[in-house]
Amino acid sequence: MLLQRLFLAAWLVPVLAMIYIGCAYQAPFAYEPVGPRAFPLLMLGLLAAGLVYLLIHPTPLEHDPDEPPPTAQAYRKVGLCIALLLGFVMAFETLGFIPASALAGLCFARLYGGRWLPSLALAVLLTLGLYLLFDRLLDVPLPLGLLAGLEI
Repeated sequence: MLLQRLFLAAWLVPVLAMIYIGCAYQAPFAYEPVGPRAFPLLMLGLLAAGLVYLLIHPTPLEHDPDEPPPTAQAYRKVGLCIALLLGFVMAFETLGFIPASALAGLCFARLYGGRWLPSLALAVLLTLGLYLLFDRLLDVPLPLGLLAGLEI
């Protein structure tokens, strides 16, 4: 329980630092109706509240004897997921939201055993749906990158 509380406290410190930095942030432009800092501050506030709650009421960690320990393959999948997320972040502006998200979605689906055609179809449909949701309904512009000439 002590290690769990130390881990939670270690996460709370950077979250509070990011909240402090985010409160003072003033963007020279406003491309969203509520401004560019509202969403990150809301998410950081929820994360901080959850961390404080777990610090006060930690969840006892119990090992189920019927559950096998993680295998090397499971650790490889976690490592690949982290690498895919980092690749997505690095390619987001260059490739644009639609190609980067569709590629990441396809890779995640294949990593977890999806077949090629359904994985590709789902990745493209979800990406287009999310693009339309954010760009058209929520008025949050997303980078088009390679598709900038199409102006979807």
